[in-house]
Amino acid sequence: MTEAIKRAAIDIGFDAVAIARAEPLDQEMEHYRQWLESGYHGTMGYMERNLDSRYDVGNIVEGARSVVVVAKNYFTPHKHDSASSGKIARYAWGDDYHDVLPPMLDALCVEIAEHAPGSVSRRYTDTGPVLEKQWAVRSGLGWQGKNGNILRRDIGSWFFIGVVITTADLRPDEPMDDYCGTCTACLDACPTKAIVQPLVVDATKCISYWTIETKADVDIPLPIAENLDGWLFGCDACQDVCPWNRFETPTSEVRFQPRLGELALDPTSVLTLQPDLFSERFRRSPLKRPKLGGLQRNARALISGD
Repeated sequence: MTEAIKRAAIDIGFDAVAIARAEPLDQEMEHYRQWLESGYHGTMGYMERNLDSRYDVGNIVEGARSVVVVAKNYFTPHKHDSASSGKIARYAWGDDYHDVLPPMLDALCVEIAEHAPGSVSRRYTDTGPVLEKQWAVRSGLGWQGKNGNILRRDIGSWFFIGVVITTADLRPDEPMDDYCGTCTACLDACPTKAIVQPLVVDATKCISYWTIETKADVDIPLPIAENLDGWLFGCDACQDVCPWNRFETPTSEVRFQPRLGELALDPTSVLTLQPDLFSERFRRSPLKRPKLGGLQRNARALISGD
């Protein structure tokens, strides 16, 4: 049954799948609480809520026995010009993964129900109180790199994570070894030194946090604005230098290809972008998350920082 479900996940289009027992995350939650207490989550107050569900997925799906974790590669063979301004993080070049992955996860839930009649499953992809990275590590889908991202030796860190919590009793996989070794490339490359120590990221220093998560009426602090390194939306600095990303395996999902071939947006043009055109142009794009006001705030910070 376990192997049949894994094959189904690959047939659906996922690039990797692994399984963990649905057990409480004791050590992981201790680290998570310490991270919250340090204030590293900034204004993302939602990360403080539903701690019982983050700790034990049995509080989400009663009787949960297994956690199925999948990876979907989003790498496309394009690169930013190192001198460009207005850069967009690679994950946001195409369609929003919140639109792409859920139907795939729904199909996986159907497969689980067919192979484990009577089972109950619930899926997530960055949409609820689930510590997805910790489940990726627990399941052996990958290991957690020093930049906080999950890594695999075949597709590096260029992938999205999906999780299915299920009452189906599946055979768990073994955790994957950590292959980062003594490498500190990601820590050294971070423009704002947001990776304060291996595995610990201070969001309040992170370019992605400031250009995506914060409200449009909150100005980007000068120390961040002066070190945006050309990023308008998100940041891939720590991933671009990771040795495990040198293999650059292309995605099979055409919807992750850059829209209009754009890897960056001219900051000056963003400032004159009208709301109706913004809504039309970036429909089903991750760039809609900060709204037009947030994107224009980013553009102003980039221009002033330059």
